[in-house]
Amino acid sequence: MQTYDRVFTGFHAAAMATNEDYGVIENAAIAVSNGVIAWIGPAVDLPQHSAKVIDLGGGWVTPGLIDCHTHLVFGGDRSKEYEMRLQGESYEAIAKAGGGIVSTVTDTRNATEQELFGSAKKRLQALMADGVTCVEIKSGYGLDRANEEKMLRVARKLGVELAVTMRTTCLAAHALPPEYQGDSDAYIDLVCNDIIPSMAQAGLADAVDGFCEGIAFSVDQIERVFQTAQAHNLPVKLHAEQLSDLGGSGLAAKYNALSSDHLEYLSDEDAVAMAKAGTVAVILPGAFFCLKETKLPPIERLRELGVPMAVASDANPGSAPVLSLRLMMSMACTLFGLTPLEALQGVTRHGARALGLGHSHGQLKTGFAADFVCWDVQKPAELCYWLGGQLVKHRAIAGEFS
Repeated sequence: MQTYDRVFTGFHAAAMATNEDYGVIENAAIAVSNGVIAWIGPAVDLPQHSAKVIDLGGGWVTPGLIDCHTHLVFGGDRSKEYEMRLQGESYEAIAKAGGGIVSTVTDTRNATEQELFGSAKKRLQALMADGVTCVEIKSGYGLDRANEEKMLRVARKLGVELAVTMRTTCLAAHALPPEYQGDSDAYIDLVCNDIIPSMAQAGLADAVDGFCEGIAFSVDQIERVFQTAQAHNLPVKLHAEQLSDLGGSGLAAKYNALSSDHLEYLSDEDAVAMAKAGTVAVILPGAFFCLKETKLPPIERLRELGVPMAVASDANPGSAPVLSLRLMMSMACTLFGLTPLEALQGVTRHGARALGLGHSHGQLKTGFAADFVCWDVQKPAELCYWLGGQLVKHRAIAGEFS
């Protein structure tokens, strides 16, 4: 007689345990012990047990969705810039005119932790209602030590108070703050000598990120950031090749980055480097759509090279005001040519890998976290097929409904 905390039955499962298929288990059962999956398989093969049985009443169960790239904590909004872009202004021109990230920096610095928590909570709850069980939140709108730490304290608090697995990332090298205009090297000094060491000592960051772009920081500057992260035993990731090809993804691969994100202008050389390093390509169709980008990431080449492709919301106030990861799955298919299987892999097993959680999340597998969603669909492809709608029947974190 097996000892489990609870057993779930009455569903089909897409275990997402391989790259080749959904990992379908018809008429499945999942047994949970201590928040992890203790057994999964056809219900007829379930070992004898004395645990409480919960019948999910049909539908499909997948791993909980993982949003591996967000900027959910920020002050204010930039709907005015949205209107400006609709009238023809470019993202780069708006940024150079004092808008963009810097305008959000002002609003974020002026907001209290309580205000930031309240606004971010609403955004995170919207993602959770769409099936997200694990989320990454970046800093990057404080751009000084006190405000960067404030942002990640808020993110950590969200992870404590809401039923979600939280990962936090220090993105201090996101933009040049107003007080450092004209002296980007001095600001990188601050990031490397003060902000990252402080974050590491306080235990506020699980990784370090940067923005390698003409409107942000050079490859040499980002390498300094990566070296500092490495010295503090923090893994790295990078915003790269969104607006131009500076070779940031090659640098990311050199430092065995967890992921390189955006990638519209990714070179073949850097794609090969990512494949060799095992760096995940994080595809962000929301920003592509909102910025009216026309340059597509080299999806077919990434596929040929076997580079894992994650899909994320990039939820932020400027270039991707996105509150639905499932919509991003659909956009990844229609705009970038991913298959529904690849899109679901992108928000489960590959999303987990992009956060350094590939050993514990993103699959329905013995020993993995019992974070899963039961969907009111007839087949897994419907998760990409439907635009909007309430498809979540049940959402579980560590085997507990939330």
